[in-house]
Amino acid sequence: MHPLVSSLPFCVIAGPCSIESYEVLTQVARTIQDLGVTALRGGIYKMRTNPESFQGLGESAYSIVAQVKQELGLSLVSEVTDVRQIKGLSEVADVLQVGTRNMYNYELLKELGKQEKPVLLKRGLSAYLEEWLQAANYVIQGGNSRVMLCERGIRTFERETRNTLDLAAVPILKSKVNYPILVDPSHGTGRKDLVLPMALAAAAAGADGLLIEVHPNPEKALSDGAQALDLFELEDLMKRLRTLLPALGRRLSDPGIPFFSSL
Repeated sequence: MHPLVSSLPFCVIAGPCSIESYEVLTQVARTIQDLGVTALRGGIYKMRTNPESFQGLGESAYSIVAQVKQELGLSLVSEVTDVRQIKGLSEVADVLQVGTRNMYNYELLKELGKQEKPVLLKRGLSAYLEEWLQAANYVIQGGNSRVMLCERGIRTFERETRNTLDLAAVPILKSKVNYPILVDPSHGTGRKDLVLPMALAAAAAGADGLLIEVHPNPEKALSDGAQALDLFELEDLMKRLRTLLPALGRRLSDPGIPFFSSL
């Protein structure tokens, strides 16, 4: 195996951009459980550029998440947008995600450094790799070494995609740090037709896993429907990963045993 290719089991984290209802979350959660997806993602709090856009259910989503987790035993990755959310969110989320707009929120990162929950740190919209690593250091120096990095695309002059997915960042970071490196092709492209090819390319580049947006009916999603796979498209992606990964000398992580549990 090439030294920059991960030996970790390959993790797939999938779910809706925003948690909208018990019914939608349950439908997605049951599907990803059947497909062997590692963990569930779902936004409880959402930072949106347009103040008129759906901002998430907030605290009212906690009971929905608790019920779904109790029924299915899945782990949840969810974004924290403010230090005041950490205590309540930590009771229902297994991994706390820092979104692109908060990569430079150093007070939030310092507070997350005091927590025991793993932190998934997304790259800032226009961040250099060194700036991203320095942001991770804020969490680590606070005492929390359970950090994962997620490439989610950067802003360039190209307008065909929502962002430009920088897959070169994966092997570069692999040569510098030992943190798990994930890739989000949903936000990275903003186009559902590009999610599958870029997801497979991320695996080939040596990423440790994927963050994928999935919705039963993307056309009716309250946020980011244009980049969300439907449940059948997710099934196709998982089938292709099961074919590709062994060719790379790798395997999918076991269902229900997220690799971040050992961080």
